[in-house]
Amino acid sequence: MSESRQNPQVDALLEREIRWRDEFRKLREILLDLPLEETVKWGQPCYTHGGKNVVLIHGFKEYCALLFFKGALLDDPHGVLVRQTETVRAARQMRFTSLEEIEARQPIIRDYVHRAIAIEEAGLKVDFSKGRDLPVPDELEQKFAEMPALRAAFEALTPGRRRAYLLYFSRAKRPATRLARIQRSIPRIMEGKGPNE
Repeated sequence: MSESRQNPQVDALLEREIRWRDEFRKLREILLDLPLEETVKWGQPCYTHGGKNVVLIHGFKEYCALLFFKGALLDDPHGVLVRQTETVRAARQMRFTSLEEIEARQPIIRDYVHRAIAIEEAGLKVDFSKGRDLPVPDELEQKFAEMPALRAAFEALTPGRRRAYLLYFSRAKRPATRLARIQRSIPRIMEGKGPNE
């Protein structure tokens, strides 16, 4: 691993990362041996190629992972890529629970990262139109009828923010809960923000 390619911000992150420190360091070593630039995004070590996000290292309680930003486009002959939740459309994780597992999978990691770089070099994009159209709950349609400015603000949101709201509202089983979620969300919608911003 070339120390000249190490980003000091990542050094600082790794000093704070307690649970997965050794695993993060090994993943970093592997990634810096590939044609990637190291940076920090979303508070995590992120690796780019030609200015495009390719892979990110992140940790959770039960595992640490490499997150491939366009993992949905990667072939997965080893069956190692995981879709974090059913709402995630592009990214896929390669999860690890030990340093030994990372060491054993080094050839697979390198292969998948090389293919992820090739996807960026080819300019391939994930088709977000599939599954984009979610039904608008009746309670939201009623609010739109009462508040035309709310409809305009909602339609001005990015597609991802609209989708996040529709998922959040529709997951409530009871109409009263859906209505309460919508009511609480109105100020954020009017400000052009997503549900978790």
